[in-house]
Amino acid sequence: MAGARLAAVGGLVRELLREEAPSRIAALTEELFQAAGSICEEDGSAAEVEPRPAGPVPPSSPPEESGVQAAALAQVEEGAISLWNWAVTKHMGSVVNDEQRAKLRFVACRLVCLCEGSDPPEGTIRRQILMSMKTGKGWIDIGKADLADGFLEIAMNSIEKLYAKLLKGSNGEADIHVHKADVEKNLFKVLSYQAESAVAQGDFQKAVMSVQRCKDMLIKLPKETCYLSILCYNFGVETYEWKRYEQSSFWLSQSYDIGKMDMKYSIGKEMQAKVLRLLATAYFEWDCNLYLDKALKAINLANQENLHPAGFYLKIKILLKSGASDEDISSALSEFLHHQMSLDFCLNTAKLLLEHGREPVGFDLLKSISERFESSPDRGKITLLHIEFLLQNKRELLAKQKVEEIIIGHYTGKQLLPEALNRLHIILWDRAAKHYEAKSYSEALHWYNYSVSFYTPGQIDQNLAKLQRNMASCYLHLRQVDKAKEAVREAERCDPNSIFTKFSVYKIAVMEKDADKAVEAVIEMGKLAEKPSQHEDKLRVDENTGTNLLSLAAQIALENEQQVVAIKALEYLSEHLQDCQQLFAALKCLVRLTLSKVMAENEEKRDEDINSMLTYLTLAHKRLAESFTEEKFTEDMRILEAHWFRKVAWNLAVQFRGCPKKMRDFFLLSFKLSQFCPSDKAVLLAQKTCLLMAAAVDLEMGRQQETPSEQMELLNQALQHLQACKEIWKVLKLTGDFAKDPTDTLLLLYEFEARSKLNDPTLHNLMESVWEQPHIEVKTLEIIASLAMEPPARYPVLCKKALKSALNLHRKQTVIDAVKFRLGCLCTAGGVGLL
Repeated sequence: MAGARLAAVGGLVRELLREEAPSRIAALTEELFQAAGSICEEDGSAAEVEPRPAGPVPPSSPPEESGVQAAALAQVEEGAISLWNWAVTKHMGSVVNDEQRAKLRFVACRLVCLCEGSDPPEGTIRRQILMSMKTGKGWIDIGKADLADGFLEIAMNSIEKLYAKLLKGSNGEADIHVHKADVEKNLFKVLSYQAESAVAQGDFQKAVMSVQRCKDMLIKLPKETCYLSILCYNFGVETYEWKRYEQSSFWLSQSYDIGKMDMKYSIGKEMQAKVLRLLATAYFEWDCNLYLDKALKAINLANQENLHPAGFYLKIKILLKSGASDEDISSALSEFLHHQMSLDFCLNTAKLLLEHGREPVGFDLLKSISERFESSPDRGKITLLHIEFLLQNKRELLAKQKVEEIIIGHYTGKQLLPEALNRLHIILWDRAAKHYEAKSYSEALHWYNYSVSFYTPGQIDQNLAKLQRNMASCYLHLRQVDKAKEAVREAERCDPNSIFTKFSVYKIAVMEKDADKAVEAVIEMGKLAEKPSQHEDKLRVDENTGTNLLSLAAQIALENEQQVVAIKALEYLSEHLQDCQQLFAALKCLVRLTLSKVMAENEEKRDEDINSMLTYLTLAHKRLAESFTEEKFTEDMRILEAHWFRKVAWNLAVQFRGCPKKMRDFFLLSFKLSQFCPSDKAVLLAQKTCLLMAAAVDLEMGRQQETPSEQMELLNQALQHLQACKEIWKVLKLTGDFAKDPTDTLLLLYEFEARSKLNDPTLHNLMESVWEQPHIEVKTLEIIASLAMEPPARYPVLCKKALKSALNLHRKQTVIDAVKFRLGCLCTAGGVGLL
């Protein structure tokens, strides 16, 4: 079975060696890896596989079979070696990645192990050692250290075999020493790889044992000192990153000690200092109070080995953490001030001191570095840091003095570099903003004016426009409208197409109760909100910005009791809002405001506002229909909003009953909005009434139309409403007793009028069902007779039949109305008379 599997693997190897397509190479690599793994699982690990017997073949096996077996194994071994070399070549050409190379090495190494005899020659063993070591290292390098251990064990066993074979063939003590030295190089590598694997798997004790054995071998292999020192450093870095500070400090100490063992092959003073700095950091972060002495000792050694800013900075951090006195810290600072350190390093150190509340030492350091870097173009950074910490410590007066010194310098040839000047503007604006939030508007203006000082007259800059807008806001709070206007004019000069500038204009107009100008500003804001723009300062005026400003504009207008302006702002806002909840809130506000406005107006001015309310309700219906795709807007929320708007539409229809067309439109909107509500009895009743009223209005308007085409359109609309109403009425009648409800009669009369005036051929079919009704009233028949002859309808036959039916009903009654009876007779005789 194993032979068949081995042959299959050999076939896959040959196919892979011929393949060029990357996708196919990847697939074959994975297939080979799985196949080789399954062979090893079946036959035992490579180290335990029974080797091919050497020497003569046992008598039980025929010579021919033995020869075939040997040839097959030799072919597999040759294929494995070719696969190994192919993987190396393709990896260099980036055809296979690191993981694929590791898998191919795994396959090649396994196959070679399976083909190994019980007494392999020296060359075969050396090859086995090399392949096993590299396979194990490959797994470690791709983060699969657990797969490396078996191969490193194979390498270790092969080294022992090699040493035993070399001892057999040695000719004296000298030869033994040569062979031992030869073997120890490989042994050192395997042990170091085993240490790597152990660290990766978190086996600290095994890693320590492997490194100790390597360390013991350095006497005979001094050239490996640098390698082992760096290896321990890497272990220290890894365990530090895992926050295993105890292990990290051990490895870093080992790295430093190993680095001192042989100065000829040492890692160098710079690297030794780097090791010690990380060791000090490990002690510092592990427990600074407990390991303070060790941390200080390590950092002092590091600074002795190699002077580096990071070493001095770390020493100051350790001293600060330990609560050292200002004198001790000053003493440490004096050490590095004698050396050439960069300005940024000095500033970071000063910042560290000031952040830890060591103001005397920190400000003394700033003074020293200010003197040292007096001629540097970056000297402004020192003053800026000084200002920042003065402000943090609420020493605002001193900070102002420093700012004023910079302003004087700006106009006397000591300008800040652009980066530093930008930083200063940020500091000034932040301080002004804090005063603004605290409602100290005069003080905020003071800091904004500092910022203005750095701009030249007539300069056009969008940041200057922002600055002027901020100042205008301060002036408005101080009721200094003229100064606010001046600031806004400057903002308009610098950035005329900014929605923020228009908003500033708007605020002033509202404050001055200039409704026309405020509305004009809102219109401009609405237009700008429709066209998102990209400014030079990368400030994107997107839809959110526009809607937020329009919302704020509406709020300001309402607070100042300017309804007309608020309505205009809310109209633009409702056009741009994407959030359903916000939109419906805006529309509700619009409806309430417009309704209160309508109630105060005379008849002539009402039409426009009534049309506006129709527009708001239509938009509400549209967004309710679209809201099904919005996740945040739940079904319950949709129903709640639909109920509110349908009731408002109903009330408006009732309120404007003096205007039939508007009444109909509001009833129809109420019906449409109610379709988003659950179909309970109350909603069905409302829907039925809305449609009946809409049909009644269409019929009434149809009677008044002089143009036949318009009349036909209205009559057809009425029929549509009636058809929908009939469907609802069918459902509604299932919910209770409606014996006294006149809906059936109204539906009949409205449908008869519409179809008769449209000359609908189905009218007679409709009436056939009417004649058969047992409970039809006399009044209903009289109205049908009248409608049958009302122009443009002309159905004398139907008129007569309706009157005859009415007359029959009269005769059945106990008391007969003589007047009605006489009128009926006259109409019957004339054929064209109306009731």
